Amino acid sequence: MAGGDDLKLLGLWASPYVLRVKLALSLKGLSYENVEEDLRDKSELLLKSNPVHQKVPVLIHGGKPICESQVILQYIDEAFAGTGPSLLPADPYERAVARFWAAYIDDKMLPAWNQSTMGKTEEERAEGKKQSVVTVETLEGALRDCGGQGKPFFGGDSVGYVDVVLGGLLGWVRASEELHGVRPFDPERTPLLAAWSERFGALDAVQTVMPDVGRLLEFGKALMARLAA
Repeated sequence: MAGGDDLKLLGLWASPYVLRVKLALSLKGLSYENVEEDLRDKSELLLKSNPVHQKVPVLIHGGKPICESQVILQYIDEAFAGTGPSLLPADPYERAVARFWAAYIDDKMLPAWNQSTMGKTEEERAEGKKQSVVTVETLEGALRDCGGQGKPFFGGDSVGYVDVVLGGLLGWVRASEELHGVRPFDPERTPLLAAWSERFGALDAVQTVMPDVGRLLEFGKALMARLAA
């Protein structure tokens, strides 16, 4: 497998942002050294590699660190262009559209989802749920349109950049119903996204890196208890 000693990933198993990078590496067939970080006691390597944000994920390639999950995905696609499938389309317009929807997920959908589950007041959580419904329905339309009219993925016939960005959230999407009584991809409201989540989750390259939902539930409950305290 390509990659090997040249690639090291600093991450946390439960992080959806780290999972994005693992998904991209898995889809590309790239091997790497996985370094698990304790974010309450960050390693010197993490602090040195990402001095600005001091967060995971960080991909270290040939001793050079690359930070921020979406930036890392784009880097992997360019640095290993001849290895495995391309994540971003070749056409400049289609590439711009993919980047737009990936940014929408992080800038609009995720904040609304977080507010719906972790808002400080009942009013904040209610507003978060309302906005979450709107953003997920908007993403449903994006899958219908930029997925190529009835094609299985945001990338069309095969997994692409937006699939990987959204796919990083899939473990928590599955865990959120039990944790918060929220079903982000409701089969009745958003049937395309519900079907997409099953289709994407069934891929071999995805299953090999997807965290166990039961373990995520334990992690989520412990995190909520810490926040409540």
